[in-house]
Amino acid sequence: MFMLFIISFIIVPVLKCCGTETSTYTTQYNEVDIKEIMDNERLLVAYIGCLLDKNPCTPEGKELKRNIPDALQSDCNKCSDKQRENADAWIEFMIDNRPEDWTKLEERYNPDGSYRTKYLESKHNATSNVDESK
Repeated sequence: MFMLFIISFIIVPVLKCCGTETSTYTTQYNEVDIKEIMDNERLLVAYIGCLLDKNPCTPEGKELKRNIPDALQSDCNKCSDKQRENADAWIEFMIDNRPEDWTKLEERYNPDGSYRTKYLESKHNATSNVDESK
């Protein structure tokens, strides 16, 4: 899926070697607990601020920020399954629970809004499938 990007932005791990083309992102950060970040206002605000150049970034935040454009452009085709799962969770959380922050991130990383559209269509289809199975 699309949204596998951002947020994983907290999770979309980074290339092991800067400036070298690789077929996948490093899995170094796959064990990051995305739920812990989403449930912790201080951590959440810090990551969002990093991605928006509003505050300093941790080393992994810098790497993540550098790789978000590639992840979005390639539909996260360099992401592991865990990274895709985390990215989906992050994006769903941001759109549903932090729409103002999502809008700011979207303006910077996906100004045409295509990923929000994909998410909303996916959510609608999932809801429709549940309704039809009843």
